[in-house]
Amino acid sequence: MSGSARVAEIHRVTRETDVWVRLNLDGSGQADLRTGIGFFDHMLHHVAHHGLFDLSVKASGDLHIDAHHTVEDVSIVLGQALDRALGDRAGIVRMADAWVTMDEALAQVVVDLSGRPYAVFNGEFAGPTLGGMSVSLIPHMLESLAAHGRMNLHTRIVYGRDDHHKAEAVFKALGRALDAATSIDARRLGVPSTKGVL
Repeated sequence: MSGSARVAEIHRVTRETDVWVRLNLDGSGQADLRTGIGFFDHMLHHVAHHGLFDLSVKASGDLHIDAHHTVEDVSIVLGQALDRALGDRAGIVRMADAWVTMDEALAQVVVDLSGRPYAVFNGEFAGPTLGGMSVSLIPHMLESLAAHGRMNLHTRIVYGRDDHHKAEAVFKALGRALDAATSIDARRLGVPSTKGVL
């Protein structure tokens, strides 16, 4: 897989949402994001820009109810696209972490593209919403991404006062950690596992 284009395009339709995602792991940080949720688009833009991924997302959903299904399903499809773009995961660095500050806030994201889904979120927000989106959707988004991207994803907000800054630090760190973990290590032959398979 390391010698071929690492690009995936997935379209998923349910009774609640219609989501299309195109992801290029070896892009330049270009983003075209249309989920109908401005704050979510803003956070995904940070992932693409700081991860140097080309990411296109077009989603429509039952926003007349709330943002839950749209955020969840976009995260599912993004995880599936990541998994597909990685192929057999041969040659990747696999494990990486990133620390990002945003003014007074500090966040850390650690990823292991192990093929085993697990997510941990350690952090708190002062208010119930950000840009009209429930802050409870941030850890849920990360859980859905980890499950369908088949990776360990540990996130913590170390400190901060402003909720927007804390969230922004998380998503910037997510982009940087995924960029490092998905990178190809020229010294690596095959998959990065002593088992010989991920």
